[in-house]
Amino acid sequence: MELKRVVVTGLGCINPLGNTVEETWENIVAGKSGAAPITKFDASAFKTQFACEIKNFNPADYIDRKEARKMDAYCQYSVAAAAQAIDDSGLDLEKVDKDRVGVIMGVGIGGMRTFEDEIVNWGVNGPTMGPKFNPFFIPKMIGDIACGHISIRYGFRGPNYITASACASSTNALADAFNLIRLGKADIIVGGGAEAAIAACGVGGCNAMHALSTRNDEPEKASRPFSASRDGFVMAEGASMLILEELEHAKARGAKIYAEVTGYGNTCDAYHYTAPKPDGVPASKAIKLALEESNFDASKDLLYINAHGTGTPLNDKGETAAFKLALGEEAARKAHISSSKSMLGHCLGAAGASELIVSALTLKNGII
Repeated sequence: MELKRVVVTGLGCINPLGNTVEETWENIVAGKSGAAPITKFDASAFKTQFACEIKNFNPADYIDRKEARKMDAYCQYSVAAAAQAIDDSGLDLEKVDKDRVGVIMGVGIGGMRTFEDEIVNWGVNGPTMGPKFNPFFIPKMIGDIACGHISIRYGFRGPNYITASACASSTNALADAFNLIRLGKADIIVGGGAEAAIAACGVGGCNAMHALSTRNDEPEKASRPFSASRDGFVMAEGASMLILEELEHAKARGAKIYAEVTGYGNTCDAYHYTAPKPDGVPASKAIKLALEESNFDASKDLLYINAHGTGTPLNDKGETAAFKLALGEEAARKAHISSSKSMLGHCLGAAGASELIVSALTLKNGII
């Protein structure tokens, strides 16, 4: 069968650099950092006392107050970012076939703060009050409820689910969205990712793995991908959503087009549960698959790589090896490479979607 073409027609985000795409892009170009001391909980006893938190977000700007109380922060961010993306796309919701509009997100953890708060409450009050839990505990906590809220809000009845693959969650979600549209199983997918894991158990758990930077004296300089002095990633929170749409469908309604999605690759290191394979071979194969499917020609095409670039000693070394294996030494050195995590921090399950937005705007605006 002839595969359909897929384009990006809408963007929305809530992240540590801004609560709109415009604000985020302005701060990315200015090289600002979203990192600062943690305010979500008392982190004074933790090895890492800073993170990239959302600032000045008011759920009431997007969600009825009563409904917002039924949502974890990651879900509130998701609904807000989706609303922005849908508005930005110019979709006429009265005219689209809602049976062919889906919502697919990547979420690594889900409602971590909701889970932590409920268990702490039970631990404190359980002995005297018995097993009394909030009736919204489970619906607030589960990772796929954000997709549900978005679909209910807009009446989208197409494919609706999450992918959970740690840092790759939202990248996999967008790959699924790409496939469903090009196979003709949907016209539009609201795709992206969200996370809100800046909580005691989130930071404490990552500290225990020695994964986070501990540069508490200068948090704004702590996320330093590919630097010799890198010492770990900086945790972030937020949501990024994109409207992926079949090309002819987009053209028929006169939509603006940010970029085209032309290929993807998906492999597994099959190596370790936290460390990447040092030689970069499996990752290089994923890159090769994406470039081959996109008909990339190293002799003609300029290439920008938005790296995973976490700033951990193991990732950055292995990822550099993967670039060289996938492209060859000469082409790898010619490629433009940067990591948005130096400013945004690592938004875990939402990282891939956040960086796809940055990549689309990099192409559109010609700024790296």
